[in-house]
Formats: sequence, C-alpha cells, structure tokens
Amino acid sequence: MNRILLHPSYFPSIAQMAVIAQSKHVVFEAEDNYQKQTYRNRAFIAHSNGKLLLNIPILHSKDGTKLKTREVNVENSFPWQYHHLKSIQTAYRSSPFYEYYEDEFQPLFTEKVGSLFEHNMKIYQLLSDLIEIEVSVSYSKEYMREPKEIDFRNLINAKAKLDITFPPYHQVLEENHGFLPNLSILDLLFNEGPNTITYLKELR
Repeated sequence: MNRILLHPSYFPSIAQMAVIAQSKHVVFEAEDNYQKQTYRNRAFIAHSNGKLLLNIPILHSKDGTKLKTREVNVENSFPWQYHHLKSIQTAYRSSPFYEYYEDEFQPLFTEKVGSLFEHNMKIYQLLSDLIEIEVSVSYSKEYMREPKEIDFRNLINAKAKLDITFPPYHQVLEENHGFLPNLSILDLLFNEGPNTITYLKELR
C-alpha cells in the first residue's frame, strides 16, 4: 500500500499497526470531530480475566459543542497514568520482552499529558522506533469524505468488523482465557519483541 489514511490512537490496535507497517506513507486524520468510545483514547490489553480496557479521561467542552480530536485535552484530575502503568505491569511483567522495553515507555506515564492528539503521536513515534517501522508521515489539512488515500479510518472503531485473520502467538495469560486477537500493539510487542514487525507485515 502506498498511502493510507487513519486516526492516531492510544497504544494502537494490532490491526492499525499492521496497515501502517505495510504502507509507504501514513496520513494521520487531524481534522475529524472527536467521538467517544473509540481507540482515540482507549486500548485493550490482556489481563487475568480477559480483555482489560485502558481509558484516558478527556475534558469535554463546557457548552456541549463538538471538538475536533486535535482540540481535545486530557483530564488529569484522576491519576489515570499511574493506574494504566500498574495495569500494564501486572499484565506483562512476566512476558518475554517486557523488561527489554519498559524503560522506553516510562515517560509516557510520568510526564504530564495535555493534548490527546499530541500524546497519541508521541506514542506512535516511540512504537515506530521500537518496532522499526519505516514509513513517512503527514497530517490531513481538512476532513475528506472521499480521500485519495486508502481509507482505514474505520479501524478507530473498536466494534468495527474486520476481515483479517490474526494468527495466534504466545500470550502469557493465554491459559486463563485462550488467545485474544487484535489487542493493543503492546501485547504483541511484549510477547514477540523483535518479531513484531514480521507479524505485522504478514498480517492479512
């Protein structure tokens, strides 16, 4: 794939990272209206009882007007970063590659977050470096209903039906609940390490 269009998200799903890894240029949607209950501010990891939701609280407009995603700020009165980090540590500290990567992620949970969009892009840049994804990046200038790029914006919807087969890989908590497909890329990275890029490029 040459050019794709999709939304920045919080620790993206495996499906999102796969289309990025298989493209040459990513255009990140920067002009859409913010929508609740999407991967914009949430991610799913494996936990002892199955999927666990990590959700970033956000500041909504006081008068009820719609905000663009790039205008949305994070609500920091609740210590969400602390709780997210503890959940990730509990879920993955026994995984093969957690200790290898954990220091790289630490600043994301200790430095104050303002803009949700900027935070998601910071996460994307770090993930790209760790996974060794080499694609060029730009941002949309206006909201396009019929974009020239291959449109993968539907992947931001956690309930979207995907025509993708996710081959099983070893998950540390698999004995508790079976294999869980298309979790956050963190699950694949902590369990597969350097093999993550191969898995993403082969996903169909």
